[in-house]
Amino acid sequence: MKKPVESAPKLELAKSMSMLEDAYRLTPGGVGGIRRPYNFVVGEYPVFITHGKGGHIFDVDGNEYIDMLCAYGPIILGYVEPEINEAVKARMDQGFCFSLVQPVQNELEERLVEVLPCGEQTMIVKTGSDATNAAVRAARAYTGRDKIARCGYHGWGDWCVEVKGGIPQAVQDLTKEFVYGDIADLERVFAENPGEIATVIITPVGHPMALPIIPPPEGYLEKVKDVAHKNGAVLIFDEIRTGFRVAMGGAQQRYGVTPDLTTVGKAMANGYPIAAVVGKREVLSMYEKVAFLSSTFFPNSLEMVAAMKCMDILEREDVQNVIWERGTRFLERLGEIVDASGVPVTKSGIPPMPFLTFDKVDDHYKERRTEFYTQCIRRGLFVQPYHHWYIAYRHTEEDLARALEVVEESLAYVAQEYPYGA
Repeated sequence: MKKPVESAPKLELAKSMSMLEDAYRLTPGGVGGIRRPYNFVVGEYPVFITHGKGGHIFDVDGNEYIDMLCAYGPIILGYVEPEINEAVKARMDQGFCFSLVQPVQNELEERLVEVLPCGEQTMIVKTGSDATNAAVRAARAYTGRDKIARCGYHGWGDWCVEVKGGIPQAVQDLTKEFVYGDIADLERVFAENPGEIATVIITPVGHPMALPIIPPPEGYLEKVKDVAHKNGAVLIFDEIRTGFRVAMGGAQQRYGVTPDLTTVGKAMANGYPIAAVVGKREVLSMYEKVAFLSSTFFPNSLEMVAAMKCMDILEREDVQNVIWERGTRFLERLGEIVDASGVPVTKSGIPPMPFLTFDKVDDHYKERRTEFYTQCIRRGLFVQPYHHWYIAYRHTEEDLARALEVVEESLAYVAQEYPYGA
């Protein structure tokens, strides 16, 4: 008879919970957006983090975790990278916010154009939403059209946000969604809106919230490009997550399909707030003619210095290929664990971005998911129920082996408490 699997002990989180009570008084929801407690397992996850090191984070109660959420993607190397921080400190001593731009802007823009296959010109901004909003505006100005065909998560702009409160219906009606991997569905959008679609914006690797990650089916991205161009639309790859993570030149390099514009951010500077739109000169030139983009802080140089140094390290240490190799082994072992567990759960992803999705096979799938993530966090693995995981360069072989052990132990406990088909 199998020995029962014990539940891991509940974490001490008193300080986090106390600080959360203060936060509710100070800001709507206590914590912004996807970092709110209900996106994790309420009462089981920490809320406030004090510091990180390599592939680990530490909370205000002194608990340590292997972090495979990686700040939702920016941490491609690891927490507290000395080379990057030293370069930023040196720039800080000279000043970083001026009325005019600094020379590092040209250096970074030149590098982005060289690295990304679609590169002819670039515009540096601060966040992923800045970048996707700027790319869409350029496409609308270039085509003279208003409607957008979208597939994926693209930030919090009115044209793409998932929660519709505060957004006029007239704005919502200009965005048309299509299903990833289904070229007929994209063709439907164009057929229903003839001559009206300004742009197709798509995440080249499908990562719908809480659903399996979908690598591009053979020939799919090529067909998306053909359909967009046949109908006079600009093709935008939203590579905020995949840029600098799946390859130095992003998903467009790895999968061999070049868009008109691409947006990059997150892993570009290992956590410093910067993003960019990169692509065809004839489309981005709309910002010289009829479109407008400006922000007091876009020209600040600390983030540009961080991005340059981060790219130095990525290239010097062949980071993406190292992560791809480790991730390939991780995904293979993850699949073996899932297959042996007896739990109705689906392994998906690409090597840098693994994920588990709990199948809706009966009334207990939510309980299985909640219990799994409860056991994971109690055992020191920081992952999230609704967002895929990441592998960072500073995750050691021991970190990844322990993460797999935690997954195996947690699934075993789930199988015991919520048996499928019993």
